[in-house]
Amino acid sequence: MTAGRTVDLNCDLGEGYGPWRMGEDDALLDIVTSANIACGFHAGDPVIMQRTVRLAAERAISIGAHVSYPDLRGFGRRHVELSAPELTADVLYQLGALDALAIAAGSRVAYVKPHGALYNEIAVDPALASTVVKAVQSYRSDLPLLGQPGSAVENSARACGLPFYSEGFADRAYDRQGRLVPRKLVGAVLTDPAEVSSRAVRMATAGTVLTMEGAELSLHVDTLCVHGDTPGSVELARAVRGALEDAGLSVRPFIVG
Repeated sequence: MTAGRTVDLNCDLGEGYGPWRMGEDDALLDIVTSANIACGFHAGDPVIMQRTVRLAAERAISIGAHVSYPDLRGFGRRHVELSAPELTADVLYQLGALDALAIAAGSRVAYVKPHGALYNEIAVDPALASTVVKAVQSYRSDLPLLGQPGSAVENSARACGLPFYSEGFADRAYDRQGRLVPRKLVGAVLTDPAEVSSRAVRMATAGTVLTMEGAELSLHVDTLCVHGDTPGSVELARAVRGALEDAGLSVRPFIVG
């Protein structure tokens, strides 16, 4: 039975830059319950950040800082070699900037979700994960971090007493280790609404997902992600939300700012 159970639906937003726009943020903000907003390092600029934060605040959507390596040209999907002090400063810079805009809009940053290469690397690199966790904790010791379940960053966050929430990806393929299949591989990004929504319901209700190899993998999730840059993202997000609600789940923010 799923009646009374809740799940969050999040999306990466605000990922344009200057006159260039990515995704359909306005439409997605009418569907999702949490918004991971780019903070200027992989995408976004102050004007786009401010607009996206304002729209999220108007809809009572939970605001997350989508922090990244400094990699505009590579959209944050490439490794950037940084010292621990450099990465700490970069995380704090992005987090503080977005939080200032959120406060001005009558809200606050409610959680942090690393982006791209940084997200994937802190899942497997304990030292890197510890740096990110300590950076977030130095800003606000009660600020939740969002990441992959069973990851190095989850272990680090829990060891430091930083709140941690587990995320599942409805539109991405998993390998047998529970990690995301690299985007360069065929089948890594899923775009069929029926398949994506079915996977979302399975993760939210059964706590499992089928890997790219067809094996069943345990995967506890507090929130589900549909990427804003996935082709047909609005249709995907709408299908996922509808399927979750049809399964008896209440779709609402996992954390309120």
